[in-house]
Order: sequence, then C-alpha cells, then structure tokens
Amino acid sequence: MPEVRTWQLTAGAAVAGLALAAGAVAAAGPWDSGQRTAEKDWAAARRVPGGAHHEKPLPKRPVPAPSAPGVLAALGAPATATGAPRPLSADLGEVLAPLLADPGLGTVRTASVVDLATGRQLYGKGASAPMTPASTIKIATSVAALSALGPDHRIPTTVVASKDAGRLTLVGGGDASLDSAGLRTLADRTARALRDRGVTSVRLAYDTSLFKGPWRHPIGRDRNIAPVSALMVGEGRYDERSTGPVDRSEDPAGDAARAFGRLLKDRGIATAGAPAPGRPAAGSAPLAKVLSPPLSALVERMLTHSDNDLAEAIARQTALATGEEASFQGGGRAVAGQLKRLKLPLTGARFADGSGLDRADRLSAGLLTALLARAADPGHPELRPVLTGLPVAGFSGTLETRYGSTSPGTGLVRAKTGTLTGVNTLAGTVVAPDGRLLAFAFLAGNTPSREAAQPALDRLAAALAS
Repeated sequence: MPEVRTWQLTAGAAVAGLALAAGAVAAAGPWDSGQRTAEKDWAAARRVPGGAHHEKPLPKRPVPAPSAPGVLAALGAPATATGAPRPLSADLGEVLAPLLADPGLGTVRTASVVDLATGRQLYGKGASAPMTPASTIKIATSVAALSALGPDHRIPTTVVASKDAGRLTLVGGGDASLDSAGLRTLADRTARALRDRGVTSVRLAYDTSLFKGPWRHPIGRDRNIAPVSALMVGEGRYDERSTGPVDRSEDPAGDAARAFGRLLKDRGIATAGAPAPGRPAAGSAPLAKVLSPPLSALVERMLTHSDNDLAEAIARQTALATGEEASFQGGGRAVAGQLKRLKLPLTGARFADGSGLDRADRLSAGLLTALLARAADPGHPELRPVLTGLPVAGFSGTLETRYGSTSPGTGLVRAKTGTLTGVNTLAGTVVAPDGRLLAFAFLAGNTPSREAAQPALDRLAAALAS
C-alpha cells in the first residue's frame, strides 16, 4: 500500500468533493473541462518529458449535488490536538461484516477500505484475492494511461496527401471520442488546404493499421461495444445521439471514411469512387488533422459513464506509448507494466481488456484501493482525473439513479461501478464523518441479480459515510 502523508487529506478529499460544492461540473458533463486548470499546470510542470452492462443514458445537464455543503463540512472536520485525524466512531469490522453477509452479494465477497491520509488499511476481507472486476478495471486502465501519456495527451485523426494531392488517406489515430462535429472540422480543413493547391478531385483511402489483432472484443458481438477500430465516428453508433447499449456498425472505419467523402463533396471536393482501405502513398505528407480532448477529459468521461469504447481505445494508447502492440493483448501488457512501475500489488492480476467486459480479467480489492490511493497521492497529480471522473452517488453517471435522497452516501460516495451477469463491484472514495477521505473496493461474485447486489453494495459504501 503506498505511503501517503496526513496532509494528503486536504488535497485528495478536496479533489473528490469540491467540484460538487461549486457546481463545477460543466453543462455538457465533467469531461469537457478535464482537470482543474491549476492541477493541469502542476501536472505538466512535474511531468518528465518523454463493462459492463450499463443501461442508463447519459445525463443531459448535471446539477450540483444537494449534499455538497455536507462534503465541505466533512472536509473541514477538526483533527485531534496531535494533528492526526480523529479515530472512526465505530469498528469497521462490526459495521461492514453484517452488510457483506447480505445474500444479494452472492457467494464470494471481498473488500478493502484504506485511509488515504495514512495509507493504512482499515478493513480487509480477502483483499488480496483476485476477482472478476467488471468495469472497475477501468480504474486500472485510467491510472496506466495517465502515467504513461500524461493528462494533456491528445489523439490525432489525420488526413495525409500524396505529392500531387490527388490521393488522400484518412488515418485513424485511435480516437474513440471523434464525433460528427470533429469529422466536419477535419473536412473543412482538408477542403481549404486542397483549394489552396487548386485541387478539386481526389481519390480517398482510409488507414486503420495503427491497431493490431482482432477488432472484435473477445466476448463477441455485443451492444455494449463497437468493433475496436483506430478510426470510428460516434463510437460506431448508427445514431450517435443514442446512449447505453445499442446496435453498432460492423464497419465503423468504412462508415467514417464514407461520411468524410460526403463531407468533402459538400465542400466542393469530388471523390473518385468509394473510399477503400489502404496505407498512404509513398511520399505523402500531412494535410489536415483534428485532435481529441485531452486524456484527462477522456478518462473522466470514460469513468463517469463506463464507456467501453473509450476504455479499449485508451488501453491501446497506453500500449503505443510503451512500445507494445496496440491490441487487446498489448494493451493488457502495457497496463500491467505501468502499474508495476508504480509499485502496485499485482499478485494474481490479469488484464485481458481495458473495459472489464472480459470475464478473464482479474483484480483484487486491495489493488483497487491501492490504485485510488496512488491517484490521491500529491506526488502524482497527473492521476487526479481518476478521482474527478468517478460517478457521484445520486448525482452523476452510472451512480445517478443509485442512492436515495435519504442515503448517507448521497453526494459523499464517488465510485466506479462494475456489472456483469453474476458479478457486481463498486470501488471509489468516500468522506467519512470525521473528515477523512477513505478508499474502498467491494467485489462480489456469483450474485443472484443486479437488482439484489447493487443496493447491497451501495449500503456498504454508505456505511462508510455514516
């Protein structure tokens, strides 16, 4: 478990809760602004140069949590005369053990609770036992990517042109956040550059060679994830305004290229025939490009809404940054390698994908709380989006409809959810009544149903707030 100093409470807990008090979540969601400006500058200055089956739609306009004043009050709770946090009012074992025995949590349950001010484990039950984590593995994917690439990394989508600009190639850089607006911007820039050269007709190809290996997720065709491609628009959704599990295109790259060709035509640039897959011609040079939002924003979006397409793309970006193949296997090796460099407890861990849809994934409750502790460590400001991206109980993302207005966890619990058939998990942070910021992870296997398991998990996290 990483060593964390007592004064970390102020930095870590403030990150986890202050955004609620000020209503700092932007109208379109927390991912639009990414980290707070000061934290981004700090991270940049310190940086060394170089699953889930979630059915709930994206919220259109988050509003400030009504419990935000309680967050601030908890953060300002006084310490003892020695400066150490006051002890918790009850023995966690007595409080949590009966809740862990809830039959809704199935037959296999593990847990870890860590005080982020000291790094000390306050409670553990099978904390080192590897379990299927479902979407809580996205916490590991996020930590690995941010540590490898930094929070300001952006993913390009590029158009390159042959020497005579008669052949264009749309090159996918692996940006799963690219939408129709971004593609229109790319078409605007491309058409302008071509007109400047006097070119009005081109042949169009598209290149997806950045990603390797199978494009289909190991679980097979699934409405929770599109074919994993280095080039896609709107995550391969037929209607990119749709949310949650939906039918996806079987050829997201081809669809993106054809849409791009139509946009060029609308801007006075004719394309000869249909776009075809292919590499850029010899001697080609960049003509136009667009960039994704910064990685900090992508991580926040991915965690808040458990975005599987973003998770797999981010895992591959980590692979590219560390010299691994941009595939499911290469992404897994890259994530494991980055976490090993951070000296995290990886015994029994397995990263079969970046999203948690693969049941071959394995994480322990102890590893999850160690990841959260590392993200709260003032020595790693580049990891802060892992905390700011966690859904807020009763307020945002996959926790928006969980926890009621009377639950002590509402507004105080921030956690990543995990849901597969028979697997339910929850890992995040909570401000305890004495003002300390705690990290927790609860993993349950062989659960009878989502409807039984999720409230039981929510009661465990809420107990830490009460």
